[in-house]
Amino acid sequence: MQPRTEAIRKLTGAGYVVVGNKSGIRYSANKEYEIGKEMGTSNNPVFSHGKSVIYEGTGVSGPAIKAKTPIYNDKGKIIGVSSVGFLLNDVDKSLIQYNLEIFGISVLILAAGIIGAMTIARRVKRLIFGLEPEEISFLFKEREATLESIRDAIVAVDLDERIKSMNKKARRILKEKGLTIGGQIQSPRLRKILNNVVQSNKGQKNQRVLLGNQVYIIDCSPIVQDTDVKGAVLTLRTESEIEFMLDEVSKIKVFSENARAQNHEYLNRLNTIFGLLQLEKYEMAKSLIADEIKDRQDIIAFLMSSVKDPLISACLLGKVNRAKELKVQLQIDPDSNLTNIPASIDNRSIVTILGNIIDNAMEAARVKNGSKGIVKVSFTDLGRDLIFDIEDNGPGIPKELESMIFENGYTTKTGENHGLGLAIVKNIIKLLNGQIFIDKSQLGGSRFSIVIPL
Repeated sequence: MQPRTEAIRKLTGAGYVVVGNKSGIRYSANKEYEIGKEMGTSNNPVFSHGKSVIYEGTGVSGPAIKAKTPIYNDKGKIIGVSSVGFLLNDVDKSLIQYNLEIFGISVLILAAGIIGAMTIARRVKRLIFGLEPEEISFLFKEREATLESIRDAIVAVDLDERIKSMNKKARRILKEKGLTIGGQIQSPRLRKILNNVVQSNKGQKNQRVLLGNQVYIIDCSPIVQDTDVKGAVLTLRTESEIEFMLDEVSKIKVFSENARAQNHEYLNRLNTIFGLLQLEKYEMAKSLIADEIKDRQDIIAFLMSSVKDPLISACLLGKVNRAKELKVQLQIDPDSNLTNIPASIDNRSIVTILGNIIDNAMEAARVKNGSKGIVKVSFTDLGRDLIFDIEDNGPGIPKELESMIFENGYTTKTGENHGLGLAIVKNIIKLLNGQIFIDKSQLGGSRFSIVIPL
């Protein structure tokens, strides 16, 4: 009996575990010399009522919380009692020990929590630039209001070229092109610009990109965090929004090019005339002056009589002067006529088409033949169509490249912002329900024929 009760006492931490018979004689005790002796407290409540009792009392071992319960044999008869006591002194010591352990653990947890909280708070502060929550809320609302009020379209994209945010203007003009928040940029030209910005960590400005049938002027700036590029911000401006400005700038540019080219030519002519006068070659000087006046008057008179639209006339005159500057012959068919353009056809569209194709033709002729380069232009509005023919004596366009030259970004030139001219021309012609054909010119180069229904 003693080994079993002692094992129970040690396992539970009790002050004593005692088993006695109905006469109160101990069969086990926490002190072996008490075995066989009478138990220190009465067992009458247990034996008389056959119930367990719990109470506080003082026994041989001192003040304790005690519990007594009857022991039955197989026939249900009470044959003894078990008594367990937790000494109050031991309970107080255990409580103190537990409290100390809990206090120590709590201090460690609290210290770890404080250190962790301070570390997290410092990192969060650094990530939010030391701002308080109300300041962050205000900045967010301020940013949202600022973006929405900007007249240009603003688009933010991440490194996966997915759109993260757009302002109201961007949502309005780009929705029809399938560009929405969460969507991915599909335009090869746009993706190339984004890739260049991310790789170089430098912004790009005034990039021309064709989206659908509309040309956009785009600025792209990197989003940088801790020296690492996290994305980019695109600013888009449609050419239609600045039509008036472009119109004015185009006119100024045409007249400026005319003036510059004329000034260059006139200086050369003036120096020649001055030299002839000094050499007293008066008849040759008079002849040179007469030829110069006749050439200018002839081209101006022709354009005034054959081309009624002043913007198209100014464009052609500018190209004539530009051709002289490039030392290329620009010949306009004297039988050409352009006097019946309906108001439904935008004259700026015609200027864009002519300007791009004539520039390309002059460049091709100059590169191959130098000062012997020739470009011929003819046009007519007789009948039901407006027809332009531009041909040159340049290297020509191989058959396999005829479809590729109209693709956005395709170019044989070096530098930025090339490869858009013919793509723009093709889209304008498409909007005008027209057609463009490429053939071999009798001059040896290529011939572009544009047909636009009146």
